[in-house]
Amino acid sequence: MMFRKFCRTGKLCSTSLLLLSIFSATAHGQQVFEPVAIATEHLIKPLGIDAATPRFTWKISDARKGATQTAYELVVGMDSAAVASGKGDQLATGKITGDQQLFTYNGKALQPFTRYFLLVKSWDKDGKSVNGKITWFETGMMQSSNWQGTWISDNQDPTLKPAPLFRKNFALNKRIKSARAYIAAAGLYELFINGSKTGDHRLDPMYTRFDRRTLYVTYDVTTQLQQGENAVGVMLGNGWYNHQSTAVWDFHRAPWRNRPAFCMDLRITYEDGSVEVVKSGRDWKTTLGPVIFNSIYTAEHYDARREIAGWNTGSFNDSAWKNAIPRTAPSTNIVAQAMHPVRNVEEIPAVTVKKINDSVYVFNLGRNTSGVSRFTVNAPAGTSFRLKHGERLYPDGRVDQSNIDAHYRPTDNTDPFQTDIFTSGGKGMETFMPRFNYKGFQYVEVTSSTPIALAKENLTGFFMHSDVPVLGSVESSNPVVNKIWSATNASYLSNLFGYPTDCPQREKNGWTGDAQIAIETGLYGFDGITVYEKWLADHRDEQQPNGVLPSIVPTDGWGYEWGNGPDWTSTIAIIPWNIYLFYGDSKLLADCYENIRRYVNHIDEVYPTGLTTWGLGDWIPVKSQSPVELTSTAYYYADALILAKAATLLGKEEDAVKYNALAEKIRNAFNGKYFNAAKNSYGSGLQTELSVALFWGLVPDTLRPAVAKTLAERIAADGNQLDVGLLGTKAILNALSENGYADVAYKLAANEKYPSWGWWIVNGATTLYENWPIDAKSDISMNHIMFGEIGAWLYKAPGGIKPDQAAPGFKRVLLQPYFVEGLNSFTASHEGPYGKIISSWKRTKKTISYTVTIPANSSAIVKLNTGKGQKVTLDGTLLAAANGNVLQELPAGVYRFEIK
Repeated sequence: MMFRKFCRTGKLCSTSLLLLSIFSATAHGQQVFEPVAIATEHLIKPLGIDAATPRFTWKISDARKGATQTAYELVVGMDSAAVASGKGDQLATGKITGDQQLFTYNGKALQPFTRYFLLVKSWDKDGKSVNGKITWFETGMMQSSNWQGTWISDNQDPTLKPAPLFRKNFALNKRIKSARAYIAAAGLYELFINGSKTGDHRLDPMYTRFDRRTLYVTYDVTTQLQQGENAVGVMLGNGWYNHQSTAVWDFHRAPWRNRPAFCMDLRITYEDGSVEVVKSGRDWKTTLGPVIFNSIYTAEHYDARREIAGWNTGSFNDSAWKNAIPRTAPSTNIVAQAMHPVRNVEEIPAVTVKKINDSVYVFNLGRNTSGVSRFTVNAPAGTSFRLKHGERLYPDGRVDQSNIDAHYRPTDNTDPFQTDIFTSGGKGMETFMPRFNYKGFQYVEVTSSTPIALAKENLTGFFMHSDVPVLGSVESSNPVVNKIWSATNASYLSNLFGYPTDCPQREKNGWTGDAQIAIETGLYGFDGITVYEKWLADHRDEQQPNGVLPSIVPTDGWGYEWGNGPDWTSTIAIIPWNIYLFYGDSKLLADCYENIRRYVNHIDEVYPTGLTTWGLGDWIPVKSQSPVELTSTAYYYADALILAKAATLLGKEEDAVKYNALAEKIRNAFNGKYFNAAKNSYGSGLQTELSVALFWGLVPDTLRPAVAKTLAERIAADGNQLDVGLLGTKAILNALSENGYADVAYKLAANEKYPSWGWWIVNGATTLYENWPIDAKSDISMNHIMFGEIGAWLYKAPGGIKPDQAAPGFKRVLLQPYFVEGLNSFTASHEGPYGKIISSWKRTKKTISYTVTIPANSSAIVKLNTGKGQKVTLDGTLLAAANGNVLQELPAGVYRFEIK
């Protein structure tokens, strides 16, 4: 049972089940070879996709050494039995020689509202073929013209606070074969059929620039319908569409702002093959419901006395309700939400509750999180409860919001920050949980309008985030390092809600700088491609014709004038490039190519010397501030280089020549101004200046050892302490470990004194902070991802796992672990497109044992640094070393090295 691993849900994860099955089969003398994890558009059995040429991916289950796929075949059709027999009426590729595990559909045109079955057949290294299990994907609208429903609203003023309810009765007189609900909304919604909520998603649809792109979601509602009388109900929330709270970003003035609206087609297919569509229109009825205020930014207020029993059931009499009003669609671009949804992923019981007085209690979840609290209470009708959420406490034990409410600009006292208000209906035990809001918090202060007795069981927290599958794990002999890794993951997920954010409380904004810093951390740990593909579509929506991007994406218009520049908005290049490296999928890079080109051209036009001062610089440094020109030019260079590589990849040879030349021009200008040959240094020799130049490749290869030595000496001169900000943390650990100073990098990473990640941990942090001093007077959110590169560094340096851009998607894995002093053991794993990569080492007195697992149909280059007199064996065979390194290329399999 050595492969047993549990997911966040407590169930065995799919990877562990696969490994257990392999272990069981090989234990009984069987060899396992099978295409598994077959996905469409990077989703398993997606419902309602719009992609005309979807991508198919799969993995190979084969534990044998040297396992490869020598050929493959794909079959797609509408008849599952025919597809199973190898006959597809849409696509039948025939046998294709090759080892690729990503294929873009090129068959007959896909039709809307259709389930297609998919068979992947693979041939192993011995020429034996095996069929994978039949899977399916289902198309959605495909084109906006296929919608039959009308956009409807209650047409009230956008300032009206209560949320509207909508309903419609309908009769179904035939036997139902299947049914799908397609629903798009300007705002947020919850969908109900015959009294029960549809699906387990939260905060649908995801946030976009509403007047340029609107998302719809598809649900299988077959089991919710019945022959005879039925009812459908929709509750609308404001979300980012109708922002009623006021803050510095002016979302209450967004150009799209209006009362929430929706459009829905409920498409029923009968057993006789006929189709009926129940659609939104003016025949729907509407009224106001018990959610009397909702703000994605602040909180939700709910009056249980206003609940309308049975409003979403067929027996309800809606004669007193008004007719819905048709509305113009928020945009002409209504597209499928093809991504992992936001869910209540984890339930977090309260650890303690402290009674302040007879009507005030403070609940502690024991850790910082993003999401909501669920409050259960039995109280007389009209009793008001205020649930104030925060990350820290005042000395008297009450909730302190002073670190997270700095940018809130309330106009009165009716919308307290992060404070839900629940009014009891007096109906016995009642439960309240916000529908259209989330918060960042560890503590909840509950204040009742009358004295009441509460226990910790009255309140439970829920960790909400985009429910992306877990791909990575890290475990070391240092408990603080393990906690840093866990805190980094917690902050990453706390800031993933269909787009990456900076913090889940004070802002909830899609800050580009934070996201480009954390991209590798996210991709090592989680299957985030669908979220990033959606977010880069947001970038394309927001980009101005001249190439300029805002600092937050999406935006109401704020951020074009402040906070943008290459050190932040290089997301347009850095994220597609990393998606390509991690997944071997070039689609996002191709989709964004023209946007990257316009962006780079704009900088070139405004800053023709190759040096740019456009940007925020090394945000929140410990003490020393590096020049903005130095850091922004480094990112400009990275953008130009990515553009040149993308041009080569996409066959744009003239562009490749042009932008390689531009990158070289930038590099020369950078070195011409900032390199000090006498000192082998850059700028003033600050940690950020040196590490940024090294990490982003601006230092000439022949000078890298000398500049790295200067960096190590600077750190020693700084007392072996960090002196970097946001941009420096992205670079410094990598710059050290990649240039011969991994031990120095580890000392910084594992440091438990101020300023450091470990300093936060030993002082009780369960997430990453926004500022190095815990008692900072400003910029002190306690759940920020911007210093999160350390999570990726743990995979890359002590773990040694990196993608190879010459064989991306971990087709060829680069394995170069650093056996740093201070660690006795370290294990990192990453579930890549070809399977699970494991890099694990353990130190004894005289020996380091290093074990690697390379997935089927991939290979690895293992590079081990050896000390003087050390010898390296591979599965007992002595290996030759050259220049202090052992270099070994290996096919798929499990291998054991010993260094002694």
